[in-house]
Amino acid sequence: MKKVLVTGGAGYIGSACTEYLLDHGYEVTVFDALITGHRDAVDPRAAFIEGNLENRDLIIDVCKKGKFDAVMHFAAFSLVGESMTDPSKYFRNNLANAINLADAAVAGGAESFVFSSTAATFGQPERVPISEHDRQEPINPYGESKLCFEKVLKWYSQIYGIKYAALRYFNAAGATENFGEDHRPESHLIPIILQAVRGKRDKLMLFGDDYDTPDGSCIRDYIHILDLAQAHELALSAPESGHYNLGTGNGLSVFEIIKAAEAVTGKKVNFEIAPRRPGDPARLIACSDKARKMLNWQPQYESAEKIIESAWKWQLKHPEGYAK
Repeated sequence: MKKVLVTGGAGYIGSACTEYLLDHGYEVTVFDALITGHRDAVDPRAAFIEGNLENRDLIIDVCKKGKFDAVMHFAAFSLVGESMTDPSKYFRNNLANAINLADAAVAGGAESFVFSSTAATFGQPERVPISEHDRQEPINPYGESKLCFEKVLKWYSQIYGIKYAALRYFNAAGATENFGEDHRPESHLIPIILQAVRGKRDKLMLFGDDYDTPDGSCIRDYIHILDLAQAHELALSAPESGHYNLGTGNGLSVFEIIKAAEAVTGKKVNFEIAPRRPGDPARLIACSDKARKMLNWQPQYESAEKIIESAWKWQLKHPEGYAK
């Protein structure tokens, strides 16, 4: 049985990946500061350590004592807008604290490191779908901080021999039966739509309906968290170190998501057209051919309805999120 340390395992994607690993026979320890995560989002089968990666001595001690075969890293700040007003927060946590974790992984003798990166490392794409070899020029500190740590992993792999996989993707969505999306404040489209349907908020603000797309709204790549979890587990035994894009290759517009949500819930979505947000590209879609070929990644939830249905069921079961 492989032992895996999951940092950020109390967060949205980390909790689903922890559950997936446990379901597939791994022994998992979650390390989380509970700054944005929720204690109730940690699978009860996992060991839990509350701690912050800024505590270098603590995380090194955890890795030395734990003797983990692998580290899976989700503990990052991820609000693009906030990164533009507080870049220090993002570089300190997403880069400096991540380096503490990389040092701890090496000190503890971990064989592999799987990094939850982002397709925001590419910035404004030159073409879509985006491939691993396209130019990377982040347009915000969030994307830059993730790209910087990808480069750290490359050098650590060369110097220390630890294998790594950096997984780049855009919009995680959906829920498992037990774990779902509960950000505070919520910034993701699908849970906001469902909150509007449930009367938890007045309406959805749709930022721009005049883009160069078939229906005028932005197109994004939505990936179910179970498909992401599958990719992260497969990346533990990636045949070579490097970067892997994750995406459906299709992309869904905001209006298509709204239509699918109305079909799933049987209710109308109240929305209002607002001005475009600065820096929002018309289309963001990642090409995942490399992951599908080299990791044998096979997504199971590629329709908007399947993704939204899982999120809807979780919201109905947890109307206040993880709040007791």
